[in-house]
Amino acid sequence: MTRRCGLRVLMTTDAVGGVWSYSTALATALVNKGFEVVLVMLGPPPRPDQVAMLRSRAGLEVEITDFALEWMDPEAHDLERTRRALAALARRFAPDIIHLNSYREAAAHWPGPVLVVAHSCVLSWWRACRGADPGEPRWMEYVANVRLGLLAADMWVAPTAAFRDQIHSLYTPPTRGRVLHNGSDAAFEPVPKEPFILCAGRLWDEAKNVSALGVVAREMPWPIRVAGSQQMDAAANAPAPGIDMLGELPRRELLALMARAGIYVAPAVYEPFGLAVLEAAGAGCALVLSDLPTFRELWSDAALFVDPRDENQLRATLQRLCADFELRRWLQQAAQRRAGRYSLEQMGEAYSDAYASLRIDEVTGQQAPISFPQPEARA
Repeated sequence: MTRRCGLRVLMTTDAVGGVWSYSTALATALVNKGFEVVLVMLGPPPRPDQVAMLRSRAGLEVEITDFALEWMDPEAHDLERTRRALAALARRFAPDIIHLNSYREAAAHWPGPVLVVAHSCVLSWWRACRGADPGEPRWMEYVANVRLGLLAADMWVAPTAAFRDQIHSLYTPPTRGRVLHNGSDAAFEPVPKEPFILCAGRLWDEAKNVSALGVVAREMPWPIRVAGSQQMDAAANAPAPGIDMLGELPRRELLALMARAGIYVAPAVYEPFGLAVLEAAGAGCALVLSDLPTFRELWSDAALFVDPRDENQLRATLQRLCADFELRRWLQQAAQRRAGRYSLEQMGEAYSDAYASLRIDEVTGQQAPISFPQPEARA
């Protein structure tokens, strides 16, 4: 690869969830700013359509591997093989910055400063979904490796202050971590809104709490459409009355649905950020969100909030919003305005600044000053 004007970044990613949308958008933003990026795929292989457009971008390489994701390999059977192969890849690519969207790989022998992004973790997921720590001993190995990865990182960041504080409380890393909000590059043409409710996410992930929609769907004046990857168990995929199960859609089709949807609902019991919510807000959907600290931090005064475990409250809130045109229109406009704060441009600038701090630290051997974001002004 011919060196361009910017730094070289080795960035890990996976195609299982929101990390894919985040990392591909960020990689594109960095390339547009003059960086060179190699995007290293871990975990299950991506679909051909997911990588086709990336391969044609100058300054961006894609490396597809078969290395196990840490939450799919809690006992770390594949860890040493992964570390050795990533170290070899780093020697070939010679990155200036190593950007890891997972934890345990940070403890490998890297040739440059390492930034770890805390997108989620099993321990916080388990507590939110099941009210306790995982009881199986194999998860203790996972927790130990997450803690080791945060310890080894030169910097770690999280997409919200609420989740940053949660990771700090659970794993007690030596530094507090920065807050760098995610951003979206989704663009929407104005189209008429239609009377349906949209939800998107991994249906097999109980954190998304999509089952709550099945309970209330029959009493909705509008149909509920749900997009996302499903479980392998056919019985678990049986559609509930009133819900249109769309399956996993290409991003372009999902964004087109968001542009038409009058309401977007996210009844999750655990969500460190919620990129789909950001995209739905950018599309001008009225938002009904779980009353989670992360959602409150991002969408206060721009959404309606419900207790995700209270199906009566979820039902009443959705019914009210379907019936109240003025409230729905106000929320649609408020969500779209708020989404403007979380642009791909601001995310690219924030990560560029973080990389610069890491480079300063590497040269001087001193901790560069870190500025934490101020509390968000109310809309």
